[in-house]
Amino acid sequence: MKNVVLTGFMGAGKNAIGKRLAQELNLEFANTDDIIEKEEGITITQIFKKFGEKYFRKLEKEVVKKVAQGKDQVISTGGGVVLDRENISNLKRNGVIICLWASPEVIRERTEKETYRPLLENVNREKRIKKLLDYRKPFYEKSADYIIDTSHLTVKEVVEKILKYLRLRQIIADVNR
Repeated sequence: MKNVVLTGFMGAGKNAIGKRLAQELNLEFANTDDIIEKEEGITITQIFKKFGEKYFRKLEKEVVKKVAQGKDQVISTGGGVVLDRENISNLKRNGVIICLWASPEVIRERTEKETYRPLLENVNREKRIKKLLDYRKPFYEKSADYIIDTSHLTVKEVVEKILKYLRLRQIIADVNR
């Protein structure tokens, strides 16, 4: 089976939805940020602070390339993975890309108590989220095979939409529950 790749902005639900989807499909779950942290031995926030975003994007590209070569997995990517064409090319080679979208207000609510979001540290979160979303939106739209707005949906509802899409595209057969 092809990989199911989840892209989207931080707080859109990629991890919660990805884990649930992997469970439903009986597939492995891979989170590119978690892999980077494990390989580097420090958090994404520490990587940003010590080495900067450019270094992080280099690590991310290497991890995406490796993970994309696998199969039978749900892959949750970092929010900026879509900014690199090579990342998208690697992910599409053996996967279907589903973008999870959420409104700036919902993203702010979902991330407001989180301290591990390096792009949202020491800034006006609302303005920063809006600016990053506006910039990234065309990248998300261009790279995605399917887009779901998660703003007012539960994890279960989003997973159901993804499963329905995968069945329609004949990427999966009916899932036994």
